[in-house]
Amino acid sequence: MAVEPAKKPNALQTPLKPSKELGAVIGDGTVTRGEMVSKIWEYIKKHNLQNPANKREIVADEKLKVVFGRDKVTMFEMNKYLSAHLSKI
Repeated sequence: MAVEPAKKPNALQTPLKPSKELGAVIGDGTVTRGEMVSKIWEYIKKHNLQNPANKREIVADEKLKVVFGRDKVTMFEMNKYLSAHLSKI
């Protein structure tokens, strides 16, 4: 019986370490990119941070301003700012 080589996790499944700033929003500990995105959206919805006039726009509270480095981001550019706060283990 042949043994298959271990599959390399894809980018969404790779364990990552959030920065201290991002950890303040999503919690400390390792996360996958997919889990991080889910937790960010959970936080955004819980704190009602979507612009009601334009749901694609996220209005940052104090914690997210530190992560994004700005007052507002679109949902499309959000991942660019979040990636800067993740490091490989």
